[in-house]
Amino acid sequence: MIKKYFHDLLIGIEAIFANKLKSMLTALGIIFGVAAVISMMAIGNGAEQEILDQIKMVGVNNIIITPTSVENENGESSDEEESDSNAKFSKGLTMLDIEAIKEVIPTIEKISPVVSSNYSVIVDGKSKPISLEGIGVSYFEIFNISLEEGESFDSFQSENGQPVCVVGNNIKNELFKQESPIGKQIKVGQIWLTVIGIVEKRDFTASASDEMGISSSDNKIFIPAETFLMRYKNNGLLRADEIERASSRRNGSQASSGENNQLNKIIVQVKETEQLTATSNIIKRMFLRRHSGLYDFEVTIPELLLKQQQRTKNIFNVVLGAIAGISLIVGGIGIMNIMLASVMERIREIGTRQAIGASRKDIIVQFLSESTLISVFGGIAGILLGVILSKLVTVIFDIKTIVSFFSIIVAFGVSAAVGIVFGYLPAKQAAEKDPVESLRY
Repeated sequence: MIKKYFHDLLIGIEAIFANKLKSMLTALGIIFGVAAVISMMAIGNGAEQEILDQIKMVGVNNIIITPTSVENENGESSDEEESDSNAKFSKGLTMLDIEAIKEVIPTIEKISPVVSSNYSVIVDGKSKPISLEGIGVSYFEIFNISLEEGESFDSFQSENGQPVCVVGNNIKNELFKQESPIGKQIKVGQIWLTVIGIVEKRDFTASASDEMGISSSDNKIFIPAETFLMRYKNNGLLRADEIERASSRRNGSQASSGENNQLNKIIVQVKETEQLTATSNIIKRMFLRRHSGLYDFEVTIPELLLKQQQRTKNIFNVVLGAIAGISLIVGGIGIMNIMLASVMERIREIGTRQAIGASRKDIIVQFLSESTLISVFGGIAGILLGVILSKLVTVIFDIKTIVSFFSIIVAFGVSAAVGIVFGYLPAKQAAEKDPVESLRY
């Protein structure tokens, strides 16, 4: 029985190779349909992986507090005169805000200040511009940053403002080459710092936003926040002096509020994801009271923003997948159309086979094998084309794509199913031809 059907399959293959051009044109719909499915799923997988990478980079359950221009309680920007008056009483982000969060909010797991400025680092006469960041001891844990070598600063070093630092990977490679910088002295600005650790290199995508707390650490030098405020610059002290001078001189000049924050950012990590929204609302209310009712801050939950982006992209991927699926159906209709025409052209061949003993089942197997093989060959060619298109999208448009084994199996399986489903009607019609009538042609 198997040998008999294998013979029918061989006849189908011979028919395909006997009409190479027609078979190739018939398979084009399947080729482009499968290629569309593969490339669309690759783009979708790449986008999803990018979102997951960004979520990993911003850390789990994080809240970012950043300074903004002064606004009133209704969220409206004040006019110029009123803004100057308000700014005199706007404290900006300070270390006292961090202490208040620790004392008031029980859902906090970790918290870290961030204060930064641009400096130049000098090693053995070589200079390189860098971003110097003062951070808390929990910063690396919050953002899942690993150290390639050495260790991070501890609570004692942080609280006492000791001149120690952790350097980015690029700084280590450019200034120290193959030599280990651990224990060596580097000059940042006018201060000598001791290198105690090296940050592991991290992939950083251009779409990642600093507003979400994501930035490349490769060209940064990290020091304790207390070290930064004690040894480099403390805008909180400048702010206090400025307010004191301005209070005795009504027409005194006023610097912009963005320059007068002691901290550039506060990173808060809560214990559970479910507590993110409630905790952020508490922080907003608490900061309004502490900042004299002024919205000189912004509270962002990057994880929720990224998950919303992920949901949006998933919907977009479903739409793209549906469009690609429609192209496969159109390809199947094309196969059915060509096979129906082929039945009319091959009436004499059908009648001859029936006359020498071929059953209806044999005719069905022959024509069904033709449509299925055309679809399968088209599916294989479509998979190759889809992989190539995915690579081209990455190279030309710099969009991350991931071709998964699952997408290949799905595309191949669907292409084979299309050949069977849309090839059955022509095969059945061929089997129902009357052998006597067929031999008249």
